[in-house]
Amino acid sequence: MAEDLTIIKGESKEEQYDSLVPQIQALLEGEDDLIANLGNIAAALKEQFAWLWVGFYLVKDEELVLGPFQGPVACTRIRKGKGVCGAAWAEAKTFIVDDVEEFPGHIACSSASRSEIVLPIIKDHIVIGVLDVDSQELAHFDHIDELYLNKIIAMINA
Repeated sequence: MAEDLTIIKGESKEEQYDSLVPQIQALLEGEDDLIANLGNIAAALKEQFAWLWVGFYLVKDEELVLGPFQGPVACTRIRKGKGVCGAAWAEAKTFIVDDVEEFPGHIACSSASRSEIVLPIIKDHIVIGVLDVDSQELAHFDHIDELYLNKIIAMINA
């Protein structure tokens, strides 16, 4: 298990992900604890990209419940279909929101959040949680983020 990260700056988004993905894989090797792994993933992503908020919500008793995260305090529980996270859970698909102010029913955990990407974590065809990432910049996320974040989600042994 690696316990250090090499953070690269000034490179393209793809080069940053290409550097980070194998490092995250090394962080997860030999560790079976879901919470520990989610914590390290959130920390690694936050360190590399300096996003406003990076974290996980896990499905528990028909709600998304806050899991490991990095960033300002967050909403603790989200109902299915509510906000971007609840929509990603309900529809089992990724949402890329260029301007959170324009997303119907957006839940504003932080007024500093301007754009967001939420990816479902699916196991045995069931959404068990979501990866939520917020940026202070409008239209910050794109298909490149979706591609690489899905690679990272695929590493999770839930």
